[in-house]
Amino acid sequence: MTPQPNPEAGAAVKAADRAHVFHSWSAQDLIDPLAVAGAEGSYFWDYDGKRYLDFTSGLVYTNIGYQHPKVVAAIQEQAARMTTFAPAFAIEARSEAARLIAERTPGDLDKIFFTNGGADAVEHAVRMARLHTGRPKVLSAYRSYHGGTQQAVNITGDPRRWPSDSGSAGVVRFWAPFLYRSRFYAETEEQETARALEHLETTIAFEGPGTIAAIILETVPGTAGIMLPPPGYLAGVRELCDKYGIVFVLDEVMAGFGRTGEWFAADLFGVVPDLMTFAKGVNSGYVPLGGVAISAEIAETFGKRPYPGGLTYSGHPLACAAAVATLGVMAEEGVVENAKRLGESVVGPALAELAARHPSVGEVRGTGMFWALDLVKNRETREPLVPYNAVGEANAPMAAFAAAAKRNGLWPFVNMNRTHVVPPCNITEAELKEGLAALDSALGTADEYTE
Repeated sequence: MTPQPNPEAGAAVKAADRAHVFHSWSAQDLIDPLAVAGAEGSYFWDYDGKRYLDFTSGLVYTNIGYQHPKVVAAIQEQAARMTTFAPAFAIEARSEAARLIAERTPGDLDKIFFTNGGADAVEHAVRMARLHTGRPKVLSAYRSYHGGTQQAVNITGDPRRWPSDSGSAGVVRFWAPFLYRSRFYAETEEQETARALEHLETTIAFEGPGTIAAIILETVPGTAGIMLPPPGYLAGVRELCDKYGIVFVLDEVMAGFGRTGEWFAADLFGVVPDLMTFAKGVNSGYVPLGGVAISAEIAETFGKRPYPGGLTYSGHPLACAAAVATLGVMAEEGVVENAKRLGESVVGPALAELAARHPSVGEVRGTGMFWALDLVKNRETREPLVPYNAVGEANAPMAAFAAAAKRNGLWPFVNMNRTHVVPPCNITEAELKEGLAALDSALGTADEYTE
């Protein structure tokens, strides 16, 4: 679709937004939201007709891009047949979505509890773990994000937690492996894995194994920096959970449904959790939907005992119809395979070349359509380009980099000292190369801040 400029309409949208919309994670008087006129495939555009290649996939959820005609049609057809219905009933869209998801989840995660999104999926996974074990505590990693609701944000490990941290949520944090900025003074992946597991088991021992209901990890941490766990780590966590009777929860809200080049990131590591949360890519974000995939053992806990939780819109027909269509599109069009192929043949090699040319790139890491560039001020010391949780003038280098990307028609995903490469999983090779060329140009701005 060719964008048609309409600045007057854009001005009206912007004025209404500034007058009435309260935006997430923002100081309301300091933001300047872009008024978006439309979107299609891997692109969106503003009311001036400027088009952007979306390297953020919305918020890492448009795994099949914007406005896929088959999913739009499925939503329209479901709306004409049955727009909504209460969650206590069996309806076709809900049953079929659950069946298709269960077909793709690892192991025996065959029961699906639907939520409205990722944060409440985490809330319910934690509740299930606590009720199943009768224990109060949850262990989570410092470098993590699990959602913005009260329990989920308290489980989160990054600074978004701080203003809402109750200090009484029953959460204990530990360091997960990350060799580039190792907390364990490791020099190899083997050392990082062994020392991280030793640290986790020590934490379990000192907290009291009988008090810990669950360990929750993002299979591949997303906004924290797309840090693939080193070989053996997740398998080691699985063994520790089995040893101490702890529920193992994997958060696949961001990493699931093709993002890593597999249906679920757990498949990369050959591990099966007891509970797995999902959302985002399950229906490309077209209608809000999330959920918890539940193992047979935990499902049995609530076979005769009522599960004390639910949502008015659990398994909403429009959302489930969108999920059924999205999963069909992904299978028919080889979307997961496309993400894997382009990650290996295009993104990985191209980002390695960028790292070789740009002194601001300290490390490149990722898989599929899930990559991050760790930007640094000094490669030798690995000092981040901006300080941890930088704002205002301290964040100027990252703000300048993001502005340069947008001038080049690329909408970047920046978080602290990192820029992420997370386009739709069905992006074409030509579109991908266009975006990588724009990223190359924008990194020149980041280079200006290096030592």
